[in-house]
Amino acid sequence: MQDVVLAMLAKEPAHGYDLRTRLRAALGPLGEAMNAGQIYVTLGRLARAGLVTAERSAGLPDRPDRRVHTLTPAGQQRVTAWLTEVSWPKPDLTEFHLKLVSAAAAGLADPVALVDTQRREVLRRLRDAQRAALDRSVDPVAGLLLEGVVLRLRADLDWLEACERVWTRRD
Repeated sequence: MQDVVLAMLAKEPAHGYDLRTRLRAALGPLGEAMNAGQIYVTLGRLARAGLVTAERSAGLPDRPDRRVHTLTPAGQQRVTAWLTEVSWPKPDLTEFHLKLVSAAAAGLADPVALVDTQRREVLRRLRDAQRAALDRSVDPVAGLLLEGVVLRLRADLDWLEACERVWTRRD
């Protein structure tokens, strides 16, 4: 969540409420289950870590003052590192989806290029898992785990192909 918030702030400084709204929109129906306070807890942690700063902005007559959050140089460096990170299957699907959305929104990276990088990593892991699964000396019970890994990686490749199709059309 922290990296997603930082990437959203890379586009422009924002209030917590604005970030929460953008995050919910990016998640679609899955965003409805998001804890409303999570964004504020995350912003507090990022501020304590020196990755964002916050300044009060004057509110409107019908709204209280709000805090506008801005990336620090360290925060920008972390966003850059996060966008180039290849560690499938961690990011989970939601995190990777948000990486694509925030990278595109802020103009930080080409989502199709991010998908391609992840695809190469999944293909590498799939080759390794398939080689291990073909090893006849593997216990059949352990082989079940390898079969599950292969099936999961194939499903991940299918999803990445769907991501590429959608992001290619958006460009």
